[in-house]
Amino acid sequence: MYQYKEVKPSCYVLSLDNHVEISEALSAFCLEKDIKSGTIAGLGAIGEATFRFLNPATRRYVDKTFAEQMEITNLTGNISRKDGKPYLHLHITASRSDYSCIGGHLLCARINGACELLVEAYDAQIGRRPDEETGLNLYEFQP
Repeated sequence: MYQYKEVKPSCYVLSLDNHVEISEALSAFCLEKDIKSGTIAGLGAIGEATFRFLNPATRRYVDKTFAEQMEITNLTGNISRKDGKPYLHLHITASRSDYSCIGGHLLCARINGACELLVEAYDAQIGRRPDEETGLNLYEFQP
């Protein structure tokens, strides 16, 4: 699913295997390394992705799937925990073959080529709590 190297304490360089789903692989890595919080950055290539956009008026997400080859020009996000499991908050910008870009909240994406990531783990417990006003799962800082 992935290979990795710890390049300094709590900082990892990951290479995801071709055809794996990004969120699934990252969640598995966070479980393996017991990462409770951190940041993610990366790039690569995908053949299919589902982006998510929050409509604040309805407090509902609208999902849209793109089934085409795209370059990940930027993948960024954070890691926290919700209900004891890794909670990934990922955003992505992807370039299409006509060089236009699309982006948004990343729900899922399947690698088609390569995906190289940097994961920095923090020594802090950061959780998530539902927010009534926005309908989002916001950070919950624990002592």
